[in-house]
Amino acid sequence: MATILVTEEIADRGLEILRSAGHEVRVSLGLSPEELIAAVFDAHALIIRSATKVTKEVIQAAPSLIVVGRAGIGLDNVDVEAATAQGVMVVNAPQSNIISAAEHTMGLILALARHLPQAHASLTGGKWARSKFEGMELYGKVLGIVGLGRIGALVAQRALAFGMKLIAYDPYISQERARKMGVTLVSLDELVATADVVTIHLPKSKETMGLISREVLAKVKPGIRFVNAARGGIIDEEALYEAISDGRVAGCALDVFATEPPKDSPLLNLPNVVLTPHLGASTEEAQNKAGVTIAEQVQLALANEFVPFAVNVDASEASPEVKPYLPLAEALGRFHSSLVGGLPSELEIEYQGELAGEDTRLLTLSILKGIFSVGLNEPVSYVNAPALAAERGLEVREASSAHAQNYQNLVVLRSPEHVVGGTLAGAKGHDPRIVLVDSHWIELPPAKSMLAVRNLDRPGMIGLVGNALGEAGLSISSMAVSPKVDDGSALMLLTVSAPIPDSVLGAISAAEGIIYAKAVGCGQID
Repeated sequence: MATILVTEEIADRGLEILRSAGHEVRVSLGLSPEELIAAVFDAHALIIRSATKVTKEVIQAAPSLIVVGRAGIGLDNVDVEAATAQGVMVVNAPQSNIISAAEHTMGLILALARHLPQAHASLTGGKWARSKFEGMELYGKVLGIVGLGRIGALVAQRALAFGMKLIAYDPYISQERARKMGVTLVSLDELVATADVVTIHLPKSKETMGLISREVLAKVKPGIRFVNAARGGIIDEEALYEAISDGRVAGCALDVFATEPPKDSPLLNLPNVVLTPHLGASTEEAQNKAGVTIAEQVQLALANEFVPFAVNVDASEASPEVKPYLPLAEALGRFHSSLVGGLPSELEIEYQGELAGEDTRLLTLSILKGIFSVGLNEPVSYVNAPALAAERGLEVREASSAHAQNYQNLVVLRSPEHVVGGTLAGAKGHDPRIVLVDSHWIELPPAKSMLAVRNLDRPGMIGLVGNALGEAGLSISSMAVSPKVDDGSALMLLTVSAPIPDSVLGAISAAEGIIYAKAVGCGQID
């Protein structure tokens, strides 16, 4: 029997599942941070929703803790790194609210197209203003979906039933997968210039915050409408207000806001908007699913069985020969994904040298973790990485060779877009190195912020790049240069002090002789 602390309300059915399994379930709602630290001392499991903050201090105060369960999707309130360091599993319920969120999105689209809230308010106010609320049919209109993950895909299915034409922006889904869904992939600029309605289905991250910016809104098709039931802050609300006020955008329907509740949002004062108070997951079914799912996951974790929705399963089963390569493999995945700027159309992973004789399955999973960690910004583990690859349409092949080019062991990622290779070096042979980029042999430790520049091999190219970075206030921490290959190109790989602004990349890319200049990153390398 285990002790399970529940600090927020979950479905009674979920609690009953745990009690029926013989566990002691303690429900303690509204705990302060200090009270939580005291209450979690003897707990084997902790079940939360979005309000409870599971910090490093909370985890360290629970020596018996086995699992933290989040009855929902987001894990912003859980220190997953601290949990992993202490051997505590973190699980969530990633599919509990996807139908509710998709249906709410469709409700917002319909309400926006037919002015339903405004018409209701007018009628209950004693008016009969039929001509004032002329709407728009969805049939034949173009729906632009920004983010074609689980919820975006469900919205696509429902929109097809309305006879809408579907386009989407999502660099991390394959063209073939989108085609099977009846969706055409386009750039973000093309999407906003073509769509009649745009709906957002992205996670909240540094990359997605402010994605629908003032610059993007300047390129929209006149009369476009925006819907966001994903996360607040993805749309610049002030810029959206301006675009609606000057008539470029016909209206918006928002369920989420940069600040919640949105007391000071200028959008509250516009007549042609539909606003709801973050109701996307607020259905009885979604709440029941979240409670039941997290109870089942926690029960599996306590029984030391396979947990499908674990987000931080470690690689403890890796052999001593393979385990040192896991950080390199994940870094290579991140590097390749950021170099491509999205999901590669297909991927071949080749293990060369002594690694070819080892069980490399965990290395492949680490590479997939790296690839999807760049674009999805959602928890990716050894458990769900293969499912994400299948869901996103990424075909992965593995190959091996007992002979390694130039090194004792080499891991090479090949796609139609780019080739990246890495190995381990250093005194103990455990230090990751990027050693191959697009036919160029080069050696540099992977880092969080890097710049890859391929150029024609001519004088002055290094100075050009250095000047551009220096003028932007960026310092170069390390640098490696590969001389020309048969096509006459050379390659520079640099570690820089901070993320590189798009304006700097644009300036370098536009210079004569530059083939490409791309910001690449490998995350935090352990």
